[in-house]
Order: sequence, then C-alpha cells, then structure tokens
Amino acid sequence: MAAIELDGIGKVYADGTRAVADLNIEIMDGEFLVLVGPSGCGKTTALRMVAGLEEVSEGELRIDGRIVNRVPARDRDVAMVFQSYALYPHLTVFENIAFGLTLRKMPRADIDTRVREVAAVLELEAHLQRKPRNLSGGQRQRVAMGRAIVREPRAFLMDEPLSNLDAKLRVQMRAQIARIQRDLGVTTVYVTHDQTEAMTLGDRVAVMRGGVLQQIGPPQELYDRPVNLSVAGFIGSPGMNMFTAHLGIDDTGAASLSFGGQALTVPASVLHARPALRAYSGAPVAVGVRPEDMEDAGIVGAEAGATLTSVADLVEAMGSDVMVHFPIDADPVLTAERRELAADTGGEVGRSGGTVLIGRFSPRTRVFEGQPVTVRVDTARLHFFDPDSGSAIWG
Repeated sequence: MAAIELDGIGKVYADGTRAVADLNIEIMDGEFLVLVGPSGCGKTTALRMVAGLEEVSEGELRIDGRIVNRVPARDRDVAMVFQSYALYPHLTVFENIAFGLTLRKMPRADIDTRVREVAAVLELEAHLQRKPRNLSGGQRQRVAMGRAIVREPRAFLMDEPLSNLDAKLRVQMRAQIARIQRDLGVTTVYVTHDQTEAMTLGDRVAVMRGGVLQQIGPPQELYDRPVNLSVAGFIGSPGMNMFTAHLGIDDTGAASLSFGGQALTVPASVLHARPALRAYSGAPVAVGVRPEDMEDAGIVGAEAGATLTSVADLVEAMGSDVMVHFPIDADPVLTAERRELAADTGGEVGRSGGTVLIGRFSPRTRVFEGQPVTVRVDTARLHFFDPDSGSAIWG
C-alpha cells in the first residue's frame, strides 16, 4: 500500500504542448481515486507520470514520501492495467498472470500458489490453460487485472480498463473492480472518461479539463456542489441543464428568475445558502437544473413559481425513466465547451437563441412529442453560476 502525492506536477512536451499544469493531489494509502474528464484533458498523462512512463516536467511526485521523479518505472512497485489488456497472445492465462513473477525468478511452487489464489478471486480457474484469443473481452480484462494483482504492488494504476467492453460487461466488471479493491485495500488510481464509472467507483473523484484540475472530492460533493460550469456539465447523466436568466430581488427579499415570459421563484433557503447571489440582483445569472430535479406537473402537481410550460420536442422512454426534451425561450450559457467550439470553427460566441432542457420524468408520465407539457421544477435544488467566469455562486 502507498500514499501518492502529486505536488505541482506539470507535463510539457518538446514541441511546447502543455498536457498537465500544476496538478496537486494527495492520494491516501488504500484510497480509490478516479481521474475523470473529456478526451485530451490530461488524465492519462497524469497517470503515466505516476507509473513512470512519462517524464515529469515540473513539480514533485512522491510515493510514500519518497521523490520518484527520476525513479524508473520498474522500481516504483506499481502495477498498470491498460485499456488494450496488453496480454501475450502465445501464452496461456496462467502464464500471462505469472509473467511478472517468472521474471523475478520466484520459485515455481510459490508462483503456482499465487496465480491460483488470484485466479480464484477473479473467477478464472477454469480458464488457466486457455489462450487470450479464446477468451471474452471481460475475461481478458480479468487476466490483465490478475497479472497486476499477483505482483502484490503498492498501487494499482488503471487506464480506461473497461472502455473496450460492452455496456453489460462494463457494469459487471465495475462491480468486480470495486469489490477487489475493497478486499485488497490497495491504493488505486483509475482513469476514465465515463462519469458514471467515476461516480460509482471512486472514494474521491478528480475532474480535469484542459490539463487543469477543476475539482476533487467525494462523488456526492461533486454532484451537489460543482465548483464551476465545467464540472456541473460533466457530472450527471444526462448532464446538468443550463440557461441564462435575469435575477430579481425585491424590497421584501423575495427572489425570482425571469426569462422569455416565464419565471421561477427562488426559495429563501437558496438565498440563505448562497448569500453571494444577492450581488447579482438585476443582472443575468447562469442557472443549472438537473434532469432529475424536474418532473411532469401533471403527475406531481403544479406549484406557483415552480413550473415551466413548453411543448415536448422529443420523448425517450427508457423503461425506469422517460427523458423529455423541451425548449424554453432562454439564452444558452456560454460554457467553456461552446467557447472552444467557436474558436475552433472561427465562429462567434453569442448568448442569443433558445435552450432545450431535458427532464427525467417518471414512467407514469403521459407526455407525448409535439404536445404541451407543464414541468415541475424543484427550485430548492437550482444551481447558480457567474455567467462570465463560470464559477459557482455560493458565499
């Protein structure tokens, strides 16, 4: 087991491209930390620096207090599990799992014992004499994990290990990885672009964007209190709905949001929890509402100041939920993604135009495409962000 510290870690390639900037994370002994973010955000580069597969350009990387910036990968006593499995096709499952122990010249009897113990944990006993080509994707991934586990390293480093599996296998393997890590208690750093994986696996989740750490904390904290628009939009499936509204606070302290002829009342509890919101009175704010905080008012009832009216644009029946897409006459929020897209295409970034929201409705809903819909909004769970900086508005 090991504690891993990334102290001001940065990575700059020879051509001047910066992949990671001033990354500061303390990973506790036995912790399961997930690095998550969109493609190109620097998460895999950060993991490879911990593994010793990429040089550290800036800062200090410490394992159990020892600076390992210049320590070769083979001497760090960490095990990497790759997206591609990296199995030897000519070796059996037993030989693949035992490969690292064989290189260490461990006695054969000890190798046999260790491999069979790990195979039992991973439910691979019946496949030990098979070659990788005769295994399913999930079985190959378990062999790759077995090769890492059998070494008894101080830390596991996993780079998108489930991305090549189908949806059902991903769920099964996710549960298995969580169980194995819990049973072994080995420090684990796990990289994924899938926020569902991140939220279900991690003791803590670190969200990255553009090589910069945006927020780190327990999964529920990232969901309930995202620090900016990037985190708010990334965490959640579907992601948080965002639109621009005008905030008004009258002489009695009552607050409301207005946009396109509609209005929502802001509860006093929200103003109490977010005192800095008062400074935005009379100005536009970026408003966030999660799909699960909206429901068909025809089922749960309508409440003054807590409903939106629209026409259902798209209805997706998911079985346990119904996703209802509906437009509102509110300007979109200028997220970092929209700004980057405009920069890449040479277009202009503007706030004009309507916004389509997605509500996660009960399967009891009888909303149909092209029909009017009244949506109940849980206004106590609205999120607010500065429309220019994208930072969350709190105290």
